[in-house]
Amino acid sequence: MLLKELSSLASPLSQGQIEKLKQLTAELNAVQLAWVSGYLAATANAGQLTPAVDTQAAQTLTILYGSQTGNGHGVAKALADKAQAQGYAVNLASMGEYNVRQLKQETVLLLVVSTHGEGEAPDDAIELHKFLASKRAPKLDNLHYSVLALGDSSYEFFCQTGKDFDARLAALGAKSLLPLIECDVDYETAASQWHAEVLNSVKPLIQASSANVVSIGAVKTTQVNEFTKQNPYLAEVLVSQKITGNGSDRDVRHVEIDLGESGLTYQVGDALGVWFSNNEVLVDEVLAALSLAADEIVTLGSQSLTLKQALLNNKELTQLYPGLVKAWADLSGNVELLALSEDKEQVRHFILKHQFADLVAQYPLVNGANTLSATKLLELLRPLTPRLYSIASSQSEVETEVHLTVALVEDERHGAARFGGASHFLASAAEGTQVKVYVEPNKHFRLPENPATPVIMVGPGTGVAPFRAFMQERVAQGVQADSWLFFGNPHFEQDFLYQTEWQQHLKNGDLSRIDVAFSRDQAHKIYVQHRIKEQAKTLWQWLENGAHLYICGDAERMAKDVHQALIEVAIEVGGLDIGAAEAYFDTLRSDKRYQKDVY
Repeated sequence: MLLKELSSLASPLSQGQIEKLKQLTAELNAVQLAWVSGYLAATANAGQLTPAVDTQAAQTLTILYGSQTGNGHGVAKALADKAQAQGYAVNLASMGEYNVRQLKQETVLLLVVSTHGEGEAPDDAIELHKFLASKRAPKLDNLHYSVLALGDSSYEFFCQTGKDFDARLAALGAKSLLPLIECDVDYETAASQWHAEVLNSVKPLIQASSANVVSIGAVKTTQVNEFTKQNPYLAEVLVSQKITGNGSDRDVRHVEIDLGESGLTYQVGDALGVWFSNNEVLVDEVLAALSLAADEIVTLGSQSLTLKQALLNNKELTQLYPGLVKAWADLSGNVELLALSEDKEQVRHFILKHQFADLVAQYPLVNGANTLSATKLLELLRPLTPRLYSIASSQSEVETEVHLTVALVEDERHGAARFGGASHFLASAAEGTQVKVYVEPNKHFRLPENPATPVIMVGPGTGVAPFRAFMQERVAQGVQADSWLFFGNPHFEQDFLYQTEWQQHLKNGDLSRIDVAFSRDQAHKIYVQHRIKEQAKTLWQWLENGAHLYICGDAERMAKDVHQALIEVAIEVGGLDIGAAEAYFDTLRSDKRYQKDVY
């Protein structure tokens, strides 16, 4: 009974530590519990446990991360490792696992947080973000903090979540150790510098000890994969097969990759990071336009290689960023581009519809192409970054393989074909092509722990990928529970991804029902949000009966439209007003019953 009440009491323990305590005590009998109680009391009285909470906090470096794609976690983990090596006691945790009531007891807090979508907090940072902005947030006059914000300057609200945390902590009385660090996509150098500076700044505030890094996050431990973003596995493509019809206006590929004897493991809901090479035709076009020699030797870090090799494997060519547009405007002196580069909204739209080759072709350098050296070119371009794809398979079904559902990004601009970097690489990959990959865990997109729980899956287009994995996993585990899929795409005959698999799941009873929306098979467009409204009463009943709700796919429009449809269902069927409806889904999200994997 006492342990059941722990979570509701004002405790210096985090939720994760409480769960660990519950786990330990559940294994002990009455005699063992009495012995442990006496041992702890004696240890505390002997001074081996620090009874004063503020003293303990003063000896501990708390590092919290809010991460949507894993970058924030990686930066925080590297900081924790460096802090441990210097002798600090460290509490490392996801913001989603952190007990916010512990905040007022902290004295040194280091935050690493990314910004998701249009200035939104990543899933695991939402609760802490809301708590700090609420009237419940305590005064933090004894707290020293530093924030490293991760973002992408291609988006309007660059590093907004980090800015929010920094401003709110300062408003609550906390003292900043360093100015806010804002990191773009190529964050590694800035993050490493922050590690060194922030650890130096905490020295006068914290006592070094020989304590290990203590995770105050989740109790469950998972196998740590040897291969990472920095050390990917060289896998082999088995299949890259088009699964849309010949008459479709889109090319969607089912890609199967062999993980061989790598030992790489993944859970359904995780993503696969894919490193790729740029299209050789695109690289040759850039080199020709700039009159640069492909075989010129250049240096990147400690590596010497040809300029062509650098552009193929090391530099981003298919995605522009605002800094590059501004730099090219200054180099070219083009009046039109100079004016555009000063307007954030125009730049944002420009980079969505242009690649570097378009920039070079449309705005040539006025003094001749030879004014740009190979070294200067490489300085302008951002490092190539891997792309993340929602995994479309369960290892319970496919064992040492991993499957992806990849939409080829393609367009024609001024008569030239333009492709997405990774999607074209995977769509063009012949059997046996080698590709560097790693698993990016996604703890915020998981099947319910209780396998009997019903699930509602909303996944139009390639957003259906993780739900293929969900169904494979439930079938392999022999789960007998209700499941409901909402799927949409333009045309039934051309774009019904994995149609035969869904029909087989329905026939076998593994999938309870499927509602489809083929937007262009009739005069008026029908999307998944319309199907949700049509099935409002049944969907609400499922939610009220404990179903978990999942959304995967486009964040810009689809996810917002689906969320609005859900709000309307809660109002019309559930009888809630708009505020209560929003609160209802906030609670579902907090309870891990409403999860999104959107991009």
